[in-house]
Amino acid sequence: MKINKKMILREVAGEYILVPVGTSVISTNGLFMLTETAAFIWKLFPDAENEEYIVKKITEEYDVDAEEARTDVRNFLSFLRSHEIID
Repeated sequence: MKINKKMILREVAGEYILVPVGTSVISTNGLFMLTETAAFIWKLFPDAENEEYIVKKITEEYDVDAEEARTDVRNFLSFLRSHEIID
């Protein structure tokens, strides 16, 4: 997966926020609040070859079955794609 917009993940007062930086500020409408799981997924992107890699990592980290993890991953990736943050 390729990240299209330069974003940094910040934790502020226990909340996770994606903050656009550089030219991404112009094309992005605001900040994005993330859940703990979404932040975990975001941190996996540099090594993530595909969705299944992310699903595997989530099932290793959290008490969730693969099908539920797969659904959550697809929903989050769909959100990111709809905002043109990833391909």
